Amino acid sequence: MGEATLRWAQKAPREKREPRVMTQQQRLNALLELVSDRGNVTISEISDALEVSAATARRDLTMLAEQRLVTRTHGGASALGTGYELPLQYKIARQAEAKVAIARAAADLVSPGDTVGLNGGTTTSEVARTLGRSERFTRDDGDFGITIVTNALNIAFELSVRPHVKIVVTGGIARRQSYELVGSLVSNTLSEVVLDVAILGVDGLSAQYGATTLHEGEADVSRQFAKVAKRVVVVADSTKMMKSTFARICPLDQIDILVTDAPLAPAFAEDLAAASVRVIVAQ
Repeated sequence: MGEATLRWAQKAPREKREPRVMTQQQRLNALLELVSDRGNVTISEISDALEVSAATARRDLTMLAEQRLVTRTHGGASALGTGYELPLQYKIARQAEAKVAIARAAADLVSPGDTVGLNGGTTTSEVARTLGRSERFTRDDGDFGITIVTNALNIAFELSVRPHVKIVVTGGIARRQSYELVGSLVSNTLSEVVLDVAILGVDGLSAQYGATTLHEGEADVSRQFAKVAKRVVVVADSTKMMKSTFARICPLDQIDILVTDAPLAPAFAEDLAAASVRVIVAQ
């Protein structure tokens, strides 16, 4: 190797790994995941994990702190607590592939002409999209092929453009966290209908407490959906299994089918079998 070549080799920069390119929303999702998983994070840890500059990490933390989603600390941030509910838009990235698989499996349980109840949440929103796109519910005469009854404003909005879907929206008071309507007006609406199937998203599912969620108003709505349905289907990814949250919806024996994305722990599978819950593991 000549002297000039040696000097060039000594000065040549190391090959750098291409940084991940994320939108701001994806970056905020990832940052919230990081804070939630670790409890406390530093600017340095954020920079390393998300491959962003310290300045970007600080700006993102400031934005989340202003929305009261994290607590700023000296040099970083901490989670607000395990029972804190993130707004729906920050949950979209979580378990995304699992939710799509669960949605497909749940949609297969619905027949043309059915009246389906859907509560709010990222998994039920994916179920709604799958039902809305399905050609099974398109009729030659142009009439409705499926009826969706929901208290979720985002679901109603998305499905309103589908000509084969009849949308029934309950009344109620809107929650900004989840886009769900809650309160006595929801119960008034649901008491007047009969559902072929209620497809419910939950925040926890355990043998001791059954199906649970974070907000008592949403728990009451889900309970009303289950009460007026011929079949109750719970859609929940593996992160919700054997966990319980603040507000109880119903015990296991009021659930007909669980659709999830991974095999269950043997003991929990036995608990579900004892409660006559059929388990479908989405592929």
